[in-house]
Amino acid sequence: MTPTPDYSLPVVMLGAGGHAKVLLSLAIACGLDVQGVCDPQLHRLGVAQWRGIMVLGGDEALEQLDCASVGLINGIGQVVGSDLRRTVYEQAVAKGFRFPVLVHPTALVDGSAVLADGVQVMAGVIIQPDVSLGRNTIVNTRASLDHDCNVAAHVHIAPGATLCGNVQVATCAFIGAGATVIQGLAIGEGAVVGAGAVMARDLPARSILLGQTARSRPVSDE
Repeated sequence: MTPTPDYSLPVVMLGAGGHAKVLLSLAIACGLDVQGVCDPQLHRLGVAQWRGIMVLGGDEALEQLDCASVGLINGIGQVVGSDLRRTVYEQAVAKGFRFPVLVHPTALVDGSAVLADGVQVMAGVIIQPDVSLGRNTIVNTRASLDHDCNVAAHVHIAPGATLCGNVQVATCAFIGAGATVIQGLAIGEGAVVGAGAVMARDLPARSILLGQTARSRPVSDE
């Protein structure tokens, strides 16, 4: 049986970029009551509405919201080398806000899968038995995770990526569009699997795999 997320609370979007557009579409498809968006740039420009919902203000608008009566959607995309998405999420959680799990109606999620707070599962995704997804993780359009994959918090699995069975993904890793990770492998913290790459051996923390070659990179200061 596919797990049923709790969509009882109204929600507010954080951010109004490209990722947020997809999430707004997902939220509407799930029947959520989206009350507005908080976005500093739109607020500075004096924009009153974004894609049919109210612009509530910039980051300071969160102070006017009751964390017990409204949930948040993290519309900030995960970009390699930036911790902004994670920072925004953790700051909001520290204030008592919750981020509902979002699962697109066209996604196939096995009932044994475990999805932590703030997980976002986009259209066409397949999640097989005994998969675990950590908080604030994105599984983007048409990605596929096979049995027993364990994905930590703040991970982005980009569109069309494939994780074969029993893949272990550490915190803040990034798996690029169309990449394939062979079964039983491990991806280290902050590591990046490049778009279209085929990963055939473990990838150490803070390394980048481009094609079949892994290279180390410095830890981001952000």
